[in-house]
Amino acid sequence: MSPPAAGSRLPLVAIVGRPNVGKSTLFNRFAGMRRALVQDTPGVTRDRIAEEVEVAGRRVLVVDTAGLDPEAEAGLEAAVQFQARTAVEQADAILFVVDGRSGVLPPDEALARTLHRAAKPLLLAVNKVDLPSHEKFTAEFHRLGFERVRGVSAEHGTGAWDALEELVQEIPDLGAAPELALGVRVAVVGRPNVGKSSLVNRLAGEERVVVSEVPGTTRDAIDVRIESRDGVFTLIDTAGLRRPGRRDRLVERTSALVTVRNLERADAVLLVIDAHEGFTDQDAHIASLCRERGRATAVVANKWDLVELREGRAAELAGELRHGLRFMADAPILRVSARSGAGIGRVLATARALRDAGERRIATAELNRWLGATVARHEPAMAQRGQRKRPMKFFYATQTGVRPPTFVLFCTDPSSLQPAYRRFLENQLRGHFDLAGTPIRLRLRARTDRVAKRRGGRAEAGPGERDAAGEGD
Repeated sequence: MSPPAAGSRLPLVAIVGRPNVGKSTLFNRFAGMRRALVQDTPGVTRDRIAEEVEVAGRRVLVVDTAGLDPEAEAGLEAAVQFQARTAVEQADAILFVVDGRSGVLPPDEALARTLHRAAKPLLLAVNKVDLPSHEKFTAEFHRLGFERVRGVSAEHGTGAWDALEELVQEIPDLGAAPELALGVRVAVVGRPNVGKSSLVNRLAGEERVVVSEVPGTTRDAIDVRIESRDGVFTLIDTAGLRRPGRRDRLVERTSALVTVRNLERADAVLLVIDAHEGFTDQDAHIASLCRERGRATAVVANKWDLVELREGRAAELAGELRHGLRFMADAPILRVSARSGAGIGRVLATARALRDAGERRIATAELNRWLGATVARHEPAMAQRGQRKRPMKFFYATQTGVRPPTFVLFCTDPSSLQPAYRRFLENQLRGHFDLAGTPIRLRLRARTDRVAKRRGGRAEAGPGERDAAGEGD
């Protein structure tokens, strides 16, 4: 998530410090939920993430950063430090976190010299002051030369909100801060190292998230807000999902949980695959996860420029995609190169179309006209009743939800409907109402001819009536 434009943006508070002093724990305390990864391994946080919070009646963006390492020069560590320093440059105030139990260490002193030059409101939060007897920890840190030094406990919350409120009061008024439109929320998911962060950076027009050849670089979900000719979008760059059996480290397991949770807040999903490597079983697993969570999804075949260099590879990959995505054959497939920018122009427009499909509402009258015409054109198989076969009848349909579009169909015997005919109805519904790319939920409810006639053909739910709503979800 990036701050709004100057003049109408929210104040931004950056939480900075050397690795493993409790920055993410403090961020989670402010955010009110487990948005950042927390582990006793230095360097777990690799990207900046932001959360909007209210402090003493004022809305601010609190940003968690990777641990600042003044000595990082190259490779992944340098990229991480670039992200953290970018957050500091963009910040309106800085919450400098240190470890009270460790005392002042050389990295703290080096960071203090850098932060003194920032000329921005700053508060030094001495963390791990969990008991009144720990207040003595703060005394040593006064020699770093900051006016405001406060003892806090990120783990227990003691003094944390007081420190943040004191810091926010030092931020000058930035003018009116209207609600920041998130636009279309798009989760970018996929296996590690398929180019998710490169795609986000290409769409954003700047290096907003860490890109490295090291698999698993993104560990938190990063929100990047962008404005384009296709509208406003919030891209959610998520951690790469490995097979469950290969998540042998706590960080990877937690990242996977964060990715799943971020699917819940997305309007649409871009599943990024490495077209050069081909469509894998894990790609199919992630695709099925997106569909299970009811999210409209497009497949972004990244590194397509490498595919074009291999004769016959494009046709081979098309076959792999048809087979691997047979359970969601309606998903759009975009052929792009995040590195060169080829094909990127269609991505955001497709994401918006997916969002629209997932949130489309169909009038009841229009839906029932479709149902009548569809069933008349292709009637379901006869329902077996003892030694007799009875025709299956549909009486009424209504839409009950979106994301994904959910419909209730009233009929004589839901349990007798064949899976093939259910799929036929889903496909006809998707094609007729332009619902390509989004899952569809069909719920069937029982209704007898007698009840339907008594209610003039309207199949409204009644107490005690048979409900097969859970079938086929």
